[in-house]
Amino acid sequence: MAQVVIAGCGYVGNALARMLIADGHEVFGIRRNPAGLAKGVKAIRGDLADPKSLGPAPQRVEYAVFMVGADESTEKAYRRAYLDGLAGLLEWLANEGQRPKRIVMTSSTSVYGQRRGEPIDEDSPTHPTQFRGETLLASERLLAASGFSTVVVRLGGIYGPERTSLIDRALAGELKLRETEHFTNRIHRDDAAGLVRHLLFHPSPDPLYLGVDSESAEESKLHAWIAKELGVSEPELETATGADDASGGRGQRQAAGSKRCSNRRARESGYRFRYPSYREGYGALIRARRTKD
Repeated sequence: MAQVVIAGCGYVGNALARMLIADGHEVFGIRRNPAGLAKGVKAIRGDLADPKSLGPAPQRVEYAVFMVGADESTEKAYRRAYLDGLAGLLEWLANEGQRPKRIVMTSSTSVYGQRRGEPIDEDSPTHPTQFRGETLLASERLLAASGFSTVVVRLGGIYGPERTSLIDRALAGELKLRETEHFTNRIHRDDAAGLVRHLLFHPSPDPLYLGVDSESAEESKLHAWIAKELGVSEPELETATGADDASGGRGQRQAAGSKRCSNRRARESGYRFRYPSYREGYGALIRARRTKD
């Protein structure tokens, strides 16, 4: 049994915690509000950006996971979560005399600025075009310079239970089809958590992995498939006057962010995806909704 600290124990972090507890590990979760922790997680109340607020560490922190989210989509909030928060975690560990065997950090595929459907893997150049990707990349570099054994997992768009916006929009008739090809990259919550668990204890992991499922989904095909599975009308083709563009105005949406990310390295590490594509993932969510209704 290992002692594992999860810093930022939220949507994916709680799913990871439940897996680790089921495996027999002792899990501690750092949150400002411990009421949101999964059952069985031992609370460490405090603010990562203020390490003095965290109090004493567990007796032996063998593994740590940095899995935070920004409170809002502003540059200030991102810097506080990913830079100040990580610096605070590292300071807290040092002050408490703790040296984990490994720290795993979740980042994002937003560090890649490619947008023309290019194939992306861990060796592809990073060209973030917005502060989100720039901040995450800076946080990755801070972790790499920490002196610990570290692994970074760049996650795609996370969906799963309680994150079913595409299904909700399809039922409301709000999904649209693009006129241009646009690739998206997703991962089910349980695979995001499962991959982190796998890499946390891997005997010799690489320092970087892409956390996406096995198929980059062309957005219009994804939307049409969800509508068909739900038994609702196929989404209409968006018009130049009816779509929101990347800047928030009206007009045909731009293809910013269109890329095809590969999970080959994750699969070659031995991880087996529970939901290898959107069909398995969204299919399970749709079946669960029908059972609930």
